[in-house]
Amino acid sequence: MRRASFTSSILSRTLSTVHDGGTVNLHPRLRVALFSSSRADNSNSRRHWFFPLLNSFSKSSGQAVSLGLVGVGASVATAASVYAKEPPPAEIIPKDVVLYQYEACPFCNKVKAFLDYYDIPYKVVEVNPISKKEIKWSDYKKVPILMVDGQQLVDSSAIIDQLSEKILPGKAIISVADEDEETKWRRWVDNHLVHVLSPNIYRNTSEALASFDYITSNGNFSFTEKITVKYAGAAAMYFVSKNLKKKYNITDERAALYEATETWVDALNGRNFLGGSKPNLADLAVFGVLRPIRYLRSGRDMVEHTRIGEWYSRMEKVVGEPSRIKA
Repeated sequence: MRRASFTSSILSRTLSTVHDGGTVNLHPRLRVALFSSSRADNSNSRRHWFFPLLNSFSKSSGQAVSLGLVGVGASVATAASVYAKEPPPAEIIPKDVVLYQYEACPFCNKVKAFLDYYDIPYKVVEVNPISKKEIKWSDYKKVPILMVDGQQLVDSSAIIDQLSEKILPGKAIISVADEDEETKWRRWVDNHLVHVLSPNIYRNTSEALASFDYITSNGNFSFTEKITVKYAGAAAMYFVSKNLKKKYNITDERAALYEATETWVDALNGRNFLGGSKPNLADLAVFGVLRPIRYLRSGRDMVEHTRIGEWYSRMEKVVGEPSRIKA
């Protein structure tokens, strides 16, 4: 019974620190399926261990974002065109930047893409999803959290907007009524693209396990936690991804991913980047959320079966190596 309680506790706590998300209600049949998979020894003490985990998943689809790479974060006061890649003037570069993150979180990677592109040095603190001790000091219990010279910034899109104001003087803020192309596609990333990721990453058990291999290898997990999170998490996310397919009317997850990436390539309209000769904030947003899946099976399939590969390679080159510094 102690093992069962420990497993449930780990997964529930692991999935509780997330980016913005809506509500997901698991279908009763999904609950039955997971319940049945946990009752091999017919023990009353063991057969209920998955329910707290399922309740944790049911409370927020954002829980599928931090580890499941899916969710929605809508924050839209954005700027006009992004300037050419070059370090901002030294006097306006933040002196102390610290990112609290999950390595696999697409929203965290969106912030990192911005920091890397503008060569802003930053430290990374990997948040332990079990204890969350690294962010206990903050009232905000989700990731990413970015500390900029002592100021706490939260929500990936809002973080990028606020950083843009700091390091790109003269950029005009675009109202919702006057939404431009860049703003439109940033909204599309948060409101559509992220929704097709989780059903692809957890399409079957082998892909789910491969994803959790990546997640646990980059997080602050003990050996026991790695094993528990990998297998129990992969099983749970497999069923949650099926529920997400239904919620967002996805019948064929790969087709939905390919369609989304082709939609983005069409938006480029022959340009190297949406921003023209240089990436803009929409380019960085798409690149950021796709970055964690690029070398998973779903990401490899995406590059093989769509036209996004050339744009992605250009983005890898122009964004460059991470500008993170050792914490």
